[in-house]
Amino acid sequence: MNHVTTTIGWGILGTGYIATEFTQDLLGSGIHIAAVGSRTQESADAFAAQHGIATAHGSYEALVADPAVDVIYVSTPHPFHAANATLALNAGKHVLVEKAFTLNATEAREIIELAESKGLVILEAMWTRWLPHMVHLREIIAAGTLGDVRTILADHNQKLPSDPSHRLNDPALGGGALLDLGIYPISFATDILGLPSTVLAHSSPTVTGVDRQTAIILGYADGQQAVLHTALDAQGPNTASVIGTEGRIEIEAVWYSPTAFTVYNSDDEVLERYESAVEHRGMQFQAWEVERLIADGHAPSDILPPSETLAIMGILDEVRSQIGLRYPGDR
Repeated sequence: MNHVTTTIGWGILGTGYIATEFTQDLLGSGIHIAAVGSRTQESADAFAAQHGIATAHGSYEALVADPAVDVIYVSTPHPFHAANATLALNAGKHVLVEKAFTLNATEAREIIELAESKGLVILEAMWTRWLPHMVHLREIIAAGTLGDVRTILADHNQKLPSDPSHRLNDPALGGGALLDLGIYPISFATDILGLPSTVLAHSSPTVTGVDRQTAIILGYADGQQAVLHTALDAQGPNTASVIGTEGRIEIEAVWYSPTAFTVYNSDDEVLERYESAVEHRGMQFQAWEVERLIADGHAPSDILPPSETLAIMGILDEVRSQIGLRYPGDR
């Protein structure tokens, strides 16, 4: 995917870690950031100064009202995604929402329907979908190199802060492994195999009541399986495999970021070795997709349409139901 320079102005809503990562990739890739907005002027000013952004707004309302801003990137914690996206959509802005898209499927449906009613682009920021190694992986599968794909194996396990007050451990902020980490292997499975017919989950909680580690098996009508794992207190291999009747693809760590993979046939012979060559972290590709969708008349993405994002939120809801994980404000 090549970026076509446009006059589209981006607005960054929120000034946390992921907003910094995203902003650096956009600026390094020639994408225009018109403004940043935070809950305080001090935070917005500091972020703007750090990244050379011309305009800093001390409220989200001021950001979405800025006429120089065409697209809002929502980077706040999960429980605020729906409200922030609604604010932007009601101001007539296209929206890229960090994953997990919302806290639950009910919220996801509401903002997707709002975007559709207003004729605006809305996209989940599952940046992995647009990375070159994932694009090529889908091409290999489509060509039939693996035969019939039968199994997905993927983990996303990290050793993250254990402080009970940290966002990742706080139920009020949508904490736990599932929404921050588990969303990656679940989205990968639906990318390759489609939507499952059954969901089976088992989990262990933290002392704060969010999921510490969760194992998930997705079952499919034709017999395929996705075996997935996520944890926030222990570093894992963070690799993934796509296994078919005629071969397999082994994706190296960290599989959900720019990386390498190897294609094997059923005799364990190497058919292809793919190495990523991506500038920056790789989050610019999802921004290019938003700009492409705007240029193409606001059609849904064929890589991650809102309907699939909504279905994925339904899978997350079912996992949470099975493991007994509820958040304040759940609907």
